[in-house]
Amino acid sequence: MNYKMVCIDMDGTLIGKKRNISQKSKEVIKKAHEEGIEIVVTTGRIYNNAAYFSHLLGVKSPVIAANGAIVREKDNDNIIYEGVIPTKTCLDIIEILNRYKVQFQFYTTDTIYCSNFITKVVSKIFMTKQIGYEMLKVKYVMIKTLEEWKSILEKNEGKIAKCITLSIKPEKMVRVKKELSEMRDVSIYGSGRRSIEINYKEVSKGNAVRILGEYYGISADEIMCIGDNENDISMIEYAGLGVAMGNAIEAVKLVADYVTDTNKDDGVAKAMQKFIIDKAHENK
Repeated sequence: MNYKMVCIDMDGTLIGKKRNISQKSKEVIKKAHEEGIEIVVTTGRIYNNAAYFSHLLGVKSPVIAANGAIVREKDNDNIIYEGVIPTKTCLDIIEILNRYKVQFQFYTTDTIYCSNFITKVVSKIFMTKQIGYEMLKVKYVMIKTLEEWKSILEKNEGKIAKCITLSIKPEKMVRVKKELSEMRDVSIYGSGRRSIEINYKEVSKGNAVRILGEYYGISADEIMCIGDNENDISMIEYAGLGVAMGNAIEAVKLVADYVTDTNKDDGVAKAMQKFIIDKAHENK
């Protein structure tokens, strides 16, 4: 099969040693792009940060951000799809999270609203300092009271792409996840033992990949998806070729067609070399 689109997760996948994208990965991705392959950064991160890393790859590429809540075109930021969380649903989520006294954040395309100072600091570290591309800077805002949250969420109606909740106590996250799973209008994804990502219903990376593929006229069989965590399962199942990283959780490896090396040993580059670059040369 000749693949026409490759969708690549970031954390635990494309991002490797020292939280950077390796030179080898950049070189292979550029070669694939020169062969006419659509390269798609496909992440749970906020849109502006995802778009920043897309620029660092050195190829013009569409972006799937916030677990598939935002899908944007490569050249003009044209919005292909948005699956935002309504204000009422956001407030229902906050009610649950406050009951368990866990911290949380809400994302728009360019701003992370944080429930306390610690989550604000952690986010800044996690998102990686962006050098250049001033228009893609991520803003961080701390919100203290429920009334402030109500005001912010109402002002951002139609813009909230994702919520993430965090706790240092994994056993508390188990209870929070169980209660969130009973809400009918959200999708939830485990992200390690100490955090949970929350999107609006039907939002997933798999759905976003399908939408983007249809937008470009590319079938599932012509798509390769690479990932490592729970939020990657839907796209790996959807793709004609689903690739799990060597460091992926077992649930991802079980649904994948192929398991590559780890993110610290250029697993993305090795998989793309095998299934994209080498295949292209065989066909010439």
